[in-house]
Amino acid sequence: MIAALRSFLLGAVMATSASAEATRSILSFDDLDGWAADDHGAALSVFLNTCGDLDDPDWRALCSVAQTYEADAARSFFELFFRPVLVEDGKDALFTGYFEPELDGSRTRSDRFRYPLYKMPPEARGVEQWLSRRDLLTSDVLQGRGLEIAWVDDPVELLFLQIQGSGRIRLPDGGALRVGYGGANGHPYRSIGSELIRKGALAAHQVSAQMIKTWVRKNPEAGAELLFHNPSYVFFREVTRVAPELGPLGAMNRSVTTMRSIAADPGFTPLGAPVWVEKDGKNPLRRLMIAQDTGSAIKGAQRADIFFGTGDEAGRAAGRLKDPGRMIVLLPIQRAYALAPDSF
Repeated sequence: MIAALRSFLLGAVMATSASAEATRSILSFDDLDGWAADDHGAALSVFLNTCGDLDDPDWRALCSVAQTYEADAARSFFELFFRPVLVEDGKDALFTGYFEPELDGSRTRSDRFRYPLYKMPPEARGVEQWLSRRDLLTSDVLQGRGLEIAWVDDPVELLFLQIQGSGRIRLPDGGALRVGYGGANGHPYRSIGSELIRKGALAAHQVSAQMIKTWVRKNPEAGAELLFHNPSYVFFREVTRVAPELGPLGAMNRSVTTMRSIAADPGFTPLGAPVWVEKDGKNPLRRLMIAQDTGSAIKGAQRADIFFGTGDEAGRAAGRLKDPGRMIVLLPIQRAYALAPDSF
């Protein structure tokens, strides 16, 4: 799901037609549940990871100021230069989670490792919609062209790698390679979880990434057909310049940070903006995070995907998350009052 969509870097001004239909209310920091108890220094550090890449003058000025603040004064920085803005578009808030998968694989094909990760073919670039998943995988259009980056041992894990958009491949020699989003075939994503519900194979409350993987493996023929239900196909690129201890690249082409970065809709939330998250549900969360990523399923003013980290444990935690709450974007003071004049 982490897609290096650099075009969104200029999304600091909320200017889409959908955004124009939203309502905005300026709140006080006292209205933010749990605000005083958060680690604002940790949020400031993550904010600094990407704020220097923003072209908007208001944000660049704030980034320069932020660099003069120590962690113990971070709360003052946010309260002095930002205002909390609640943006609503009539849809209920929804928080989900995403992660960086780890798969077993190899740089060479073998009997075990026989499911390839492909680079994007040149002829697919700039095309609004190319071949579907079924067409790509049941023909030889990708084969014999040197487009393979690596091979993995599980087609279901590969599908979920494509859904997440980036991940790590554990190699037989103990090494690893990292892959990131390299493009897509232009077809809309269709949920295989929803298809299992429609078929009556799973009840709605049963659907999770792990349950889907289990069902596909127990039903290999039907499972192979199920994977074709999603016509979207993601291509990859090898990522070599990101240190192993850092998170994968988000839409701002910078590493995202575990439990401090979110994917949001740039039509409502400027990429790089701090966002106060009030996630309810079984394990409530109150935390200042930074909008540093996007996702094809992350649409709406109150929609966010929280980055849970790398590996299976992060994947299980992310897969369980589907909670209500609310999110409040922190905007530069002048920008906040320009967007919500009735709050002045």
